[in-house]
Amino acid sequence: MPNDFISVVIPTRGRPELVTRAVESVLSQTHREVEILVVIDGPCAETTQSLAKITDARLRVIELPAPVGGSDTRNLGVQHAHGSWIAFLDDDDEWMPAKLERQLALARATEDFYPVISCKVIASSPSGQFVWPRRLPSSSEPICEYLFNRKSLFKGESLLQTSTLFAPRKLLEIVPFTSGLKRFQDYDWCLRAAEMEGVQFHFVPEPLVTWHIESGRESISNRNDWTPALEWLRSNRSRMTRRAYAGFISASLAQQASAQGDWRVAWQLLKEMFRNGRPGYMEISLFTAIWMTPTSLRRWLRTLLHPKAAQ
Repeated sequence: MPNDFISVVIPTRGRPELVTRAVESVLSQTHREVEILVVIDGPCAETTQSLAKITDARLRVIELPAPVGGSDTRNLGVQHAHGSWIAFLDDDDEWMPAKLERQLALARATEDFYPVISCKVIASSPSGQFVWPRRLPSSSEPICEYLFNRKSLFKGESLLQTSTLFAPRKLLEIVPFTSGLKRFQDYDWCLRAAEMEGVQFHFVPEPLVTWHIESGRESISNRNDWTPALEWLRSNRSRMTRRAYAGFISASLAQQASAQGDWRVAWQLLKEMFRNGRPGYMEISLFTAIWMTPTSLRRWLRTLLHPKAAQ
């Protein structure tokens, strides 16, 4: 295959209308040298029938006999890919037409052996549309600190979301997604990829993905069971700086745990943050604000203070 041939991997399960929308956004790309691998995570007649209506030969559908989860469906997609590059798209998201063209151009402009290209997104929620991330990492900033250490109190400051990821297929073969992992699949992959020599993260500084969030759909990522998140954090402690470790607790863990309203959990997480992390003023302030402020009020303030994306 030519070096500009891109394999797009879309895992899906039980969302026939959404995955069809996702596929159509790939077929509308200005970069035409693509194949689309939709991996159906377990039998789903509705999804199969919906995708069968798309007659473009660039679409390939792989239906698994039983569910294996998001990480393994992505890995299977990579295993069946023919492209030199891999781009991931979640079934409930969609791309702007120039997404692959812009990312491929940036990847080719770098001198890195394994360039990982991300981009900004339009985070679409019932309260409005916002352009995230609000800032990009500095050249010397560890990717773990970029992801987990905020410089402000509101989410959306930093972001590396699965539907933005574009990377060489060889890198995905060396560093696959962690099999069986249910949450933090994108964070987990980025931390492990960052350990590889020759990997460098780059961003196209414009929104090229529409990320649909807070839409009321049930998903693993929006549940408030914080204990698996703490287990994941501890298992990745060696891949983070102490500052990033504290940042993950102050933002992600605190946000999930505070929804349960148990102050004993707050003290437990606070001790974890100081024992294994190195919190600064912002981490302590954010942790306190999350526990003292209802989620509905934080969302209202975010909507009020952050400019919305142009319609």
